[in-house]
Amino acid sequence: MEQSVVSVDVVAVRFCDEDGGVRIGIAPRAREPYAGELALPGVLLGRGERLADAARRAVHAKLGVPEAAIDAVGQLVTFDEPNRDPRGPTLSIAMWAVVGLHEGPARWAGFDEVPELAFDHNRIVEVARRLLTGLLWKDLPFTRALLGEEFPATRAVEAATALSGARPDPANLNRTLAAIPGLARTTERRRVKATGRPAAVWAFGAEE
Repeated sequence: MEQSVVSVDVVAVRFCDEDGGVRIGIAPRAREPYAGELALPGVLLGRGERLADAARRAVHAKLGVPEAAIDAVGQLVTFDEPNRDPRGPTLSIAMWAVVGLHEGPARWAGFDEVPELAFDHNRIVEVARRLLTGLLWKDLPFTRALLGEEFPATRAVEAATALSGARPDPANLNRTLAAIPGLARTTERRRVKATGRPAAVWAFGAEE
């Protein structure tokens, strides 16, 4: 039986005011197969390499994200379709990464704006979006990296809407935020848009 190789493919997301929402990074492939076609950043897992290290390597090398701008990474799911790669059997371990604003050559697209991608990367994005929606508010490393140590409630609404595709109910969202360990509503209110009302600011306390 032909031995499968392992690739690490990364759904890199950033959530910056300049982007206007949560966006994922894609870039043209430099080599065959699918040279020149857009794809998620990915690398073959090196011998003895940790998944998180491979994910950071992929985001840095394929999207041009400085290592200092990669805030956090984590694992999502494995794709094991035998024919997903024309080079032969390849397992894809999908990872997430949250990155900060930076200068670089990658293209950043909203989940509803992702074009046709190489391999099965559109399927990876589809599944990752659902999983990331489930991680938001439940996985602290992902949530803190995406939202920051403090954020207005409107930013929480924007993040939840971008990931799930549906605007959350404000009352339910407030209850969800209040239940997150280490997160508390402050007395500060912040105006995000010139015409909008000031929003309550939430902040994480010191890590335990």
